[in-house]
Amino acid sequence: MFCESDVLMLDEPTRGIDVGAKYDVYKIINRMADEGKAVLVISSELPELLGICDRIYIMSEGQIKGEMLVGEATQESIMRLLV
Repeated sequence: MFCESDVLMLDEPTRGIDVGAKYDVYKIINRMADEGKAVLVISSELPELLGICDRIYIMSEGQIKGEMLVGEATQESIMRLLV
């Protein structure tokens, strides 16, 4: 269905599912990225984002407050952008 698209936007893709199902979702996201697809993941779970993303955009009140590579992102650095 959506696998033919070059861009996929997922809003809280693992909310409300068990750990095993989360792992399956992560595998699908990684496979699609490996195929050259752009995968945008919207999530409030920082550990999840750090595990599957290359780059993180921080948004608050409808505005982009910052951008960072996963290697630079910490809870503290993200909170500084939100204050």
